[in-house]
Amino acid sequence: MRHLRTRRYYAPLKDTLANRKRLIDSLTRRAFHHTEAGINTPGSSLEHAREAYENEIDPQRKRVNAAMLAGALFNRATDLFTAIVDLGELGVQVSQNNELMRQCSDCFEEALTLGRQVRHHSGCEGIDEVWGEPFKAFTMPIDDFYKSRFIKIAQGMREIDLVANCMIDVFCSRPLFEGLDELIVDYATAARQAAETMKKDPINFQVWPRFVSLGERLDAFKPRMPDGADQMLRMRIAYGRDLIQEGRLLISYIASARVPMPKSTRAYIEKGQRYGQSPLP
Repeated sequence: MRHLRTRRYYAPLKDTLANRKRLIDSLTRRAFHHTEAGINTPGSSLEHAREAYENEIDPQRKRVNAAMLAGALFNRATDLFTAIVDLGELGVQVSQNNELMRQCSDCFEEALTLGRQVRHHSGCEGIDEVWGEPFKAFTMPIDDFYKSRFIKIAQGMREIDLVANCMIDVFCSRPLFEGLDELIVDYATAARQAAETMKKDPINFQVWPRFVSLGERLDAFKPRMPDGADQMLRMRIAYGRDLIQEGRLLISYIASARVPMPKSTRAYIEKGQRYGQSPLP
């Protein structure tokens, strides 16, 4: 497996209230983008969201209500922080002990706790690392926050390699899947490049199309079906192709979210190893 050294570096913003607000707003949008639909609850609906959560007794529905309440808390926190920044621009200094600042902190902290109930948009697992980032940006110096982000990106890139290596180990020694190894290596390389590249970087107009197009090529891969293959062999080969597409999707989720997804990665590797023990040509 070829490895790509991380080359992208983005200097932290100057640590001001206005820049911190920009960062929190961006991270909040990103959190909602990567999580399940329907939980981007307006901050103005916080009381209704809390009442619905507290009154729900069905466990599955209560989890969704918890996610909706977490969304309302995040949006209330960003509303409060916007008000604090606006006051600062008017020359009104708001101390850390101010009631607005305390409310903002409390909303972020409760949203982080409820974030364990929030799932990735694929439904396969929670995505606490992304959900916790706005709170980290609120509480940590911006320099320290950026360091933590680079670490999470590196951990995500490591998991991209783990998934890709699993796919290569399981499939690429079998004649049925000849030609797959190069597609996997190229896609994993493009995924790591996508993970380390910010959307506002002009190079992204080359990085992202390459990543997407290589994913489409990997999805289009078809194993070689032996002449006279019986129904059982056909089913096993079809399942193998499904596993390839599942691995491709998982790599894309990690690259897009720029955080590790350990539960999904472990589950995929275990599934791949079981398939690798099957008696295929």
